Amino acid sequence: MQQIINFIIRNKNFLLFLLLFCLSLLFTIQSHSYHKSKFINSANFLTGGVYNTVNDISSYFSLKSQNKLLSEENRRLRTLLRNSGIQHELSFIDSTSYNKTYRFYNANVIKNSYSLTDNILTIDKGKKDSIKPDFGVISSKGIVGIVDKTSRGYGTVISILNTTSRISTQLKKTNHFGTLKWNGKDPALVQLIDIPKIAPVQIGDTIITSGRSSIFPKNVPVGTIEDFALDAAENYYEINVKLFNDMTNLEHVYIIENVNSVEINNLLDSD
Repeated sequence: MQQIINFIIRNKNFLLFLLLFCLSLLFTIQSHSYHKSKFINSANFLTGGVYNTVNDISSYFSLKSQNKLLSEENRRLRTLLRNSGIQHELSFIDSTSYNKTYRFYNANVIKNSYSLTDNILTIDKGKKDSIKPDFGVISSKGIVGIVDKTSRGYGTVISILNTTSRISTQLKKTNHFGTLKWNGKDPALVQLIDIPKIAPVQIGDTIITSGRSSIFPKNVPVGTIEDFALDAAENYYEINVKLFNDMTNLEHVYIIENVNSVEINNLLDSD
């Protein structure tokens, strides 16, 4: 402890200069939008690079499990190609089932949080890959989230395990639709609200995206009903949905671009 104090005394002028320099730099960034934007982009680039390096290391040690997942996905794709007349499992996404309204991009998750209340993922695709905010993100098993921000080579995704997330979903068997959100508790369960009590809800029913937004196409798998109850006013159900995705174990994802989203949003904004 004495050595630390002696070091501070010996270098007090330099340490004071360093502190003042950092404060002046902070004030400059905060008060000038140009400097602030440059700093944010540089920080995103730096943290993205760090996350990418860490992800490369962890990916190496998880190759066995990831290869198993990819092998299973390839098996299902081959089955679909040879049995195109048979409807595919709802817990698996076949991107060929969507028309040319949507473009799909591959990406890797290099950072994934799921223990917070407002969880964010980082992916290794950004502006140079034509990725933009409000693109949907899914995995081979179901919905993941929505792109929030992008830098040149990276992007952040608002996870469905984020208390601010709101996604339009529906009961597959009846087309009654509601809003998917998360209460910040169990990463395996999300909540579906605004389903009217006249809907024939049953445990085990499948929940899918409704297609009522310009982000996700209809029929993207979400999960199955774990349990349900009427709300306080007894007009709508409050439903717990068990996700098809394991949100704690994500690596390969697909980004969805709706090529007509600008036209749709412009039409909605003109009302």
